[in-house]
Amino acid sequence: MLQQTTVAAVKPRFARFIERWPTVQALAAAPDEEVLSEWAGLGYYARARNLIACARAVAARGKFPQDARGLRELPGVGPYTASAIAAIAFGEAAPAVDTNIMRVVARLHALKRPELAQIERLLRLMMPADRRGDFVQAMMDLGATICRPRDPHCQLCPLSEDCAARASGQPDHFPERKSKASRPQRYGIAWWTERDGHVWLVRRPPRGLLGGMAALPTGEWADAPSSPAERLGTVRHVFTHFALELDIAPSEEPVGQGWWQPIDGLNDAGLPTLFKRAVAAVLDGPEANQPPRCGLKGAGLNPKGLPTS
Repeated sequence: MLQQTTVAAVKPRFARFIERWPTVQALAAAPDEEVLSEWAGLGYYARARNLIACARAVAARGKFPQDARGLRELPGVGPYTASAIAAIAFGEAAPAVDTNIMRVVARLHALKRPELAQIERLLRLMMPADRRGDFVQAMMDLGATICRPRDPHCQLCPLSEDCAARASGQPDHFPERKSKASRPQRYGIAWWTERDGHVWLVRRPPRGLLGGMAALPTGEWADAPSSPAERLGTVRHVFTHFALELDIAPSEEPVGQGWWQPIDGLNDAGLPTLFKRAVAAVLDGPEANQPPRCGLKGAGLNPKGLPTS
């Protein structure tokens, strides 16, 4: 959950998740749809799909692998995560390099353009013979709180006397910052079909963006806009690699395979943030101060139709 998501956002969701599925075996036995619905709003839904697959792999093994090599065989566990778990949970001399550790080690050696393999080698040389998990976590915290990207607190750093970047007089010039690539703009249409206080929802394909999540039906997202004849609302949403402008258009007939969801139960559908906002755009209507329809206040939506959870 903490990959790409803040601690403040994760804490209550983690507690609720663990209460619902307190063991790996319980999570492994859970239906995909229930786990994805519980994950709704955290974003980066491939993490949830990997978590389900990982739990099932661990349950099938009967236990967690206890070294980085074995951990990397689990779905969704990459080199950094495997090394962090191996060092912190099992005391292996595994060089777990996150952004903070990369910066600390690069500054110690005044490296402008450090390579991952180079940082891993240097970090391994620094590792103590014991308490390797404590060392890895201390290095992470050092980078997050003292050896910050800008205005590092060198006067507080326990490594400052050996730091080549500090000796240069310009510690925040190391490593060089990469220029951010421009984020492409994409466009799409979502279809709104409403009958007798229900709206038509579908489940997105298991692979790809928002895979397996409940959603309004959509067409393909394209590089050029294709405005519908009638538009109920428009939402703009930023993903990691592109920005999306999504028009919501009415459709008399349901699109795709799905189900009728009560409008006053939309908060229980497990919609990701993009589609929560699309629903809010429709239910607000043209008048921003319109009262909610169909009792949506009780469904976790405020009087403007905006999600409250």
